Parts: sequence; structure tokens; C-alpha cells
Amino acid sequence: MTSPIIETQMHNGPLLLTHDMPAAQTVSLGVFLNVGSRDESAAQAGMAHALEHMLFKGTARHDVDALAELLDRLGGTANAFTGRERTCFHMRVLREDWREALQTLCDMVLQPTLPEDEWQRERDVIYSEMAMAEDVPEDWMFDRHLEALYPGQKIGQAVLGSRDTLATFGRDSLAGFLNTYYRPPNMLIAASGGVSHVEIREFLAARDWPDGKEVERREHVRMADGVQCLERDDEQAYFAISLPGIVAASAERPVAWLANQMLGGGMSSRLFREIREKRGLAYGVASHLSGLSDTGAWSISGSTDPVRLGECMAVLREVMQGFADSINADEFARAVRQLEVSLRMGMDSCEANMLHLGNRFDEPEILPQDAWVAAIRAVSLDEVRDWAAAHLMQPALWTSSGPAKALATLPSELQA
Repeated sequence: MTSPIIETQMHNGPLLLTHDMPAAQTVSLGVFLNVGSRDESAAQAGMAHALEHMLFKGTARHDVDALAELLDRLGGTANAFTGRERTCFHMRVLREDWREALQTLCDMVLQPTLPEDEWQRERDVIYSEMAMAEDVPEDWMFDRHLEALYPGQKIGQAVLGSRDTLATFGRDSLAGFLNTYYRPPNMLIAASGGVSHVEIREFLAARDWPDGKEVERREHVRMADGVQCLERDDEQAYFAISLPGIVAASAERPVAWLANQMLGGGMSSRLFREIREKRGLAYGVASHLSGLSDTGAWSISGSTDPVRLGECMAVLREVMQGFADSINADEFARAVRQLEVSLRMGMDSCEANMLHLGNRFDEPEILPQDAWVAAIRAVSLDEVRDWAAAHLMQPALWTSSGPAKALATLPSELQA
């Protein structure tokens, strides 16, 4: 089968990837940048996220009000996100509006005005965002969990930065970071939906592309293990456990996805059944894989009543210890089906296909989703058992957060 994914390296410009969906009435567009919070110096912490806000504050063609009105007139969705290694600005519009939308996205990244007065206001908005994150116990706990998981490393610092670093930013420092990194060769443009590769390629070929600087080699990652107890007066106790996982482009992904699905990926997973359904210890508990270019974690997180935190963590540890050897054929077949359904449903979504193309920074080639369906079907039960056993034997970082009475219920080996 011919892949619907086409790739072109634009001359002196970005890498272009498209997924043609001829019957779609919409087009999803994304400008991906191979830079994130991990690429900031200590003094720049939070700069990529600050630029995520500021690129909506006006371009060379449109001031802040005109830009907001244009985005509303296009009538679709316009948004952005910042991660540890990636920043993305994306839009979904009707197919007839893709040219105006793509021009606007490119203008936002390449020709933002970054008005100083807008930054003074937007900085206060980010301070409010920080306060909101601190008010959400699980977010607060997980930020500190990541700091402890990657001690003293950029990869563990908060994406939002800090109030102290944001206070030092001005238009010149924001523009300097943008002009250095928000350029080819750190740029990828992805499009999926009712537009052809040739149309977008010709559109981009008519644009001038400024030169940028490749992101510097990222520091070697050290992942810590042990116990972290965080006293905080919340109504619930929260927990997170992380151990080494897989990198973003790992060949082990199909096996790892299946192991994760069975451990904590749905309502029939081991964790959900044992901790919520059988014992009523938590409203929600789940596992997830997070892969980056050179490291990855396999994590479990959830919350429970403070007086039952110790019991919950003991059960969780039992599930982890007995999981690999007890995986049976029925749950394996169910996990294969669950992942296949998820991938195939995503194939109908312009947005999901566009975001999938953004993974090209980590991959030598982007495979279509049906190739991943075939890869998952090819995995054997024994492969998953062996992979899960090897990974769950690794040292982990156990973080618990809650009132003192909750932390006191923990088994002695999980108390700091």
C-alpha cells in the first residue's frame, strides 16, 4: 500500500510533511520547533513557554487585535503547546482557508512583533497560570517528582519556568531566543487533511526563510531512584512512581505499548481493577509511557484517601511485582485490540494525523498508523512478558504527597 505521508526538505527552509486525506473538509496545520524547556539555560527557564504566549500577540501583518479577529474569522481552532523538547503552533480550518491559516502560522513564528507592553501583561497571565498549577495537587506533586527524577538537570525543570526568571525577560531576550532557535533547521511544518503535498510545497517555496542555529547537543540524562515524601495539606494523597522506559523512537514501542496498556492503560487494566474496582482505594490510577529523544520513563500515578495511602502503595507494589509472569492470553488479546482501535480511529482525524507527523524530529521516517497496527499484531505474548519483567525489575523513584497522617501510613521502606 502506498503511504499517504509525503516528505520534502524545503530549500533553505523547513522540513515539510503532509498526510493527504482527499475527502476531508478540514485541514490541520502545525509548525513544530525542535526546542523546548530542556534547551533553555538556567536564566532562560520558561522562555519557550513565554514565547508560546507571545506569538499570539501580533505579527508584521496584524497587530494583536487584528490577529485575534483573524483567528476567530477563520472559525476553526488555533492553539500551541510547549514541552521539554518540542514547541508547536497549530490550527485546524476549513480546507478553503488553509493558505491564510498557514501564512498566519508562519508569520506568528517568523515575524512576531513581541510588543513590550503585551509582554508585561502576559507575564502576569503566566504568573496566574503558575498559581493555578500550584493549586492542582497532582500537578504540583508531579512537577516535584520530575525534579527529583532528573536531579539538577534541565530536563527536570518546570516548563513554565519560575517567577524569578520570568521577571528578567524582556522583548530583546525573547526575540534573541526566537531568532536563534525558531528557524530552520529546527522547524518542521506538518499538514493533514483536504490539501495536497504539492499545493503546500509550492506555497512554502514562495516564502523566504531566515537562518537559525541548531539546538545544542542535549546533556546526558541521569535518572534517579529512591523515595520522595512531600508533606502538603490536601484532601487526597497523591503518588507517582517512575522507572526507566523507552526513548521516543524506540523499536520496542509496540511491545512497550502493549505492556503499558495491560498494566494501567484502561478500565480492564491490572491497576484499575485491583486498586479501584476490587479494593476501592482510588478513583483513578493509570500508567503511561513518556519518551524523549534520548530517555524515557514508565510511570504510574493516582490519588487515594490519605488514611489509605500506605495500603494503596502496598497493593500497587504487589501488582507491579506479579504483573509480568501473570499476563494471560485474554488480556493480551484485549490490549492488542484496544491499541488497534485507538490507532485506526486516529487515522480518521486530521488533527491526530498532523500531530503524528510532528514526531519526525525523533524518527528517520514517519510510518503511517496502519504500519503500527501491523507491528502491534506481530508482537507475541512472551515478548511482552519478557519486556515487562525486565523493566519492572529496575529501580524506581516513589513519590508520595499528602498530609502528615497520610505519609505516616506508608510502609517503612517508602518513607523518606
